Amino acid sequence: MKKTSTRLADGRELIYYDLRDDTVRDAVDRRPLERTVTTSEVRRDPLLGDSVAIASHRQGRIYHPPKDECPLCPSRDGRLSEIPDSSYDAVVFENRFPSLAGDSGRCEVVCFTSDHNASFADLTEEQARLVLDAWTDRTSELSHLPSVEQVFCFENRGAEIGVTLGHPHGQIYAYPFTTPRTALMLRSLAAHKEATGGQNLFDAVVESELAGERIVLDGEHWVAFVPYAAHWPYEVHLYPKRRVPDLLGLDEEARTEFPQVYLELLRRFDRIFGEGEPATPYIAAWHQAPFGQLEEFEGVSRDDFALHLELFTIRRTSGKLKFLAGSESGMNVFINDISPEAAAQRLREVASS
Repeated sequence: MKKTSTRLADGRELIYYDLRDDTVRDAVDRRPLERTVTTSEVRRDPLLGDSVAIASHRQGRIYHPPKDECPLCPSRDGRLSEIPDSSYDAVVFENRFPSLAGDSGRCEVVCFTSDHNASFADLTEEQARLVLDAWTDRTSELSHLPSVEQVFCFENRGAEIGVTLGHPHGQIYAYPFTTPRTALMLRSLAAHKEATGGQNLFDAVVESELAGERIVLDGEHWVAFVPYAAHWPYEVHLYPKRRVPDLLGLDEEARTEFPQVYLELLRRFDRIFGEGEPATPYIAAWHQAPFGQLEEFEGVSRDDFALHLELFTIRRTSGKLKFLAGSESGMNVFINDISPEAAAQRLREVASS
């Protein structure tokens, strides 16, 4: 992998990640852009104890542009985009309309490929490995920013999810706090460790699933399963079999196998609802240990946390979506219309072509 860092016309950082070491990236952003002004602010909810990002400047962001005006395609044929070069393998750049900025963190966009009509599932194993390396590199770099406590790499796919740009891409949020979902995991981790005399909850979960009926894919270094208490109709958790706290901890064997397992998983997701159905909308979310101090979670260290990816779709059956209504949105109590065992069975049945 070759990494080349440059700047866009308004001062935002852009980084090319190339498969070939001899690739030269010297294209200049020729757009007449003024420096972006952000109003991001993090406010603490005194009742729930969580944080909310207030980012009113995002109202003006690009919304469902036509294909020939996509800002994530390369700059070519006289049309200028967020990527100055005429082609690329993978690119990361600072979001022009970030939810988090300055002392409130940082937001980045990750373009998986220059092919507008592709998806992550269409990538080759070499391309998918490049994206994994880019996620890892950004996790490392962002973790050193003084305002950053946790790094979250994720992909939203599909208009039903709320995606406003059709180009295959994901995002990275660098939070100035430990997210509420991670805090819940850490509290459960601490309670289990105390109750069992030091045993690790993540290890116990993976061991239990490996012995059960909800396994979807079982590789040498990775395992994918539908969790016992899945919140979503089709939800899969992907764990490296050797526990590590973040992407930086993966060894070469796990990095090599990841593209094989993850691409197979995504291709199966696209076949859940049968041939002829629109591409399955999904969210793919990497859960990594925070880089900040964990004193509030007594007895727990970063090394106790287990890196894993959670993949789920909001489509519950052909043509029908799972909406978060009163119980889910009002009280955070999920109601799943599909049993995890049935979901796992369906995902085992739909081998990708």
